Amino acid sequence: MAMNNPTVFLLSVNGQIEGANFPEYDNLYCKYCFVYGHDWAPTSGLEEGITQITCKGSQSSHKLIWNFPLETTFKSTNPSGWPQLVVSVYGPDVFGNDVVRGYGATHIPFTPGQHTRIIPMFVPEPTWRLQKFTSWLLGRRPEYTDPKVVAQGEGREVTRVRSQGFVTVSFHIMTKDMKKLGYDTGPSSPANWQSATSSWSTEEQLYKI
Repeated sequence: MAMNNPTVFLLSVNGQIEGANFPEYDNLYCKYCFVYGHDWAPTSGLEEGITQITCKGSQSSHKLIWNFPLETTFKSTNPSGWPQLVVSVYGPDVFGNDVVRGYGATHIPFTPGQHTRIIPMFVPEPTWRLQKFTSWLLGRRPEYTDPKVVAQGEGREVTRVRSQGFVTVSFHIMTKDMKKLGYDTGPSSPANWQSATSSWSTEEQLYKI
């Protein structure tokens, strides 16, 4: 009976943080976490993690490669508060201190299948010149105490920021029981695939922004 009348749907997120483009910086690493609404809960996988430190290769002077895997599954009763991926990139300054080089966030793709997201990154900026000089002198750049604020938006309108760099993330998205609960994540297509045993659906389409 429970199989015929599901009360929750599942969202499976697989993929990887492929790399980043920060022309001015090298030897960077990335932290990630998921932010989601009150009706969502993780059922398996990791909610946060940290990549290895990587440096620019000789073949691509501006490309940093991580290829760090993402794998987690969520359950929910409604799409409100759909999960977001928050990424924070860090690296050494001239004094050898680890400082933030960029924050960014993107919603997990809504449509099952293969997706690529290129996330614009930004850093908070000091409001006054004296603060900017002091932060440089002490090796302490402005940063958020909790990177999850990037996905929430409250108070962001009063924060001065500067854009720098991009992070590329690839996703493979699968859902289960969304249509049974009345949610349609995309048009029907012959490319849609649904397992007869698990009811997980995926759509072989590529989206890139």
